[in-house]
Amino acid sequence: MKTTTTTKTTPRIAVVGAGPAGLMCARVLQRHGIDVTVYDADASADARDGGGTLDLHADSGQIALEDAGLMDAFTALARPEGQAKLRLDQHGAVLASFVPGPDDDAAPEIDRGQLRAMLAAHVAPGTVRWGHKVLAAEPLGEGVHRLAFADGGHTEADLVVGADGAWSRVRPLVSDAVPRYSGVSLLEVRFDDVERRHPGIARLVGDGHVFANNGDGQAIIAQRNSSGHIRAYIGMRTAHDWHTAAGVALDDGAAVRDFLLAEFGGWDARLLPFLTDADHGYVNRPLYALPAPLVWERTPGVTLVGDAAHLMSPFGGNGANLALLDAAELARAVAEEPTLDAALTRYEEVMFARSGPLAVGAGQGLERFFTTGSHAPDHAAEHRQYKEAAAAYRRDRGASVTEAA
Repeated sequence: MKTTTTTKTTPRIAVVGAGPAGLMCARVLQRHGIDVTVYDADASADARDGGGTLDLHADSGQIALEDAGLMDAFTALARPEGQAKLRLDQHGAVLASFVPGPDDDAAPEIDRGQLRAMLAAHVAPGTVRWGHKVLAAEPLGEGVHRLAFADGGHTEADLVVGADGAWSRVRPLVSDAVPRYSGVSLLEVRFDDVERRHPGIARLVGDGHVFANNGDGQAIIAQRNSSGHIRAYIGMRTAHDWHTAAGVALDDGAAVRDFLLAEFGGWDARLLPFLTDADHGYVNRPLYALPAPLVWERTPGVTLVGDAAHLMSPFGGNGANLALLDAAELARAVAEEPTLDAALTRYEEVMFARSGPLAVGAGQGLERFFTTGSHAPDHAAEHRQYKEAAAAYRRDRGASVTEAA
C-alpha cells in the first residue's frame, strides 16, 4: 500500500480518540495486518463514566462488529430485552408501547462503557497511547501531518483519523464547521440499585426505555442500564445558559430540584422522582449538532469518523452506529485500496451519502419531539427495516467483491 505522494508500503496511521469509533478502526485495521496507533486523553478505557446505553442496529453497528470479529463478545454483554419502549404523556397516560419478540436481535442494548472496554480489550497490547491529549494537528505537506500533545510531545503520520468526537481537534484540517447548540438541553441523572432503592422508577422503566413528553418542550427519557442502574435525561427546550439566567448553580442539588419541580409543574406524581431522587446529582448536557449534511473536499492524509464527521441529535439512535460502521469501512478501504488517497475517496463518498440524510432526520426528530411530542416511530417496522437493510448491505458487498475479482 502507498500514499499518493510517497513509495512507502507501510503508512504511519494515527487515530485520534479511543472511543468506540477509534478502537473499532484500530481493531479492523489490525485484523488486516495493518499497524496503527491510537491516542487518547483518558488515562485508561475506564477512567471516566462511560455514559448510558446504546442500541446497536443490525444494519450498521452490528455489521461493524462482524467485521471486527466481535459479535460473540457483543452478544455476551448485550441486552435484547432492553429494546422495549414505553411512551407516556406528562400525566402518565400510555401513548404507545413496544415489547421485542424472543428472537428480536435487530437493535439490542449495551452500555457505552461496556462497549468501549470490550473494544479496548481486543486491540493489540500497546495500540492505545493513553494520557496523550492531542492539542493540534498540523499539515506538513504531501499528506503528512504532525500531532502535538499536551505533554509537549509530537508525532507524525501519513494518515490521521479524527475519531475525537464533537469538539474534534482534527476536523479543522478538512472543515471549518463547528457544532451548534440545538435549543435543547438535557440534565442527566442516575439511579443505583434500582430494584431495592427506587422500585417505582424500576417498574416504570422496565427492561428498556420510557419516554414521557408534554408536547411543549419538556420531556423525561429514562433507560435501563446494566448492573441495576437506570439513567434518565430531563429534557427542556431552553436557552443554552438557562441555569445562569435562572440563578441556579448546577452543583446545588436542592436548587436544581426546586427549579425542575417548578418547571415541570402539573406532571404526574409518578414521574416526579426522576426530577428529585437522583443518586449522583445533575449533569448538564446541552445538545449540539454539526451542520447537516456536512461534506468537505478530499484532503490528503486525513479524514474523520463518527461524531467528528457528523455529530447529530440522539433521536434515531444513529450516532454510535454510524461511528462504528464509519470506522470499519474506513479500515477496510485502507486495506483493500492501492493508495491511501483512493481509500479515503472510497470511504468518504459512502459516508457522506449515508450520514447526511440521517443527520438531517435526527435534527427533525429532535425538533418534533420537543415541540409537538410526535416523535413516536413504529419500532416493529423499524426493526424489520434494520434486518432487511443488513441483508441488502451484505448482498451488495458480496457483489462488489465478486465484480472486483
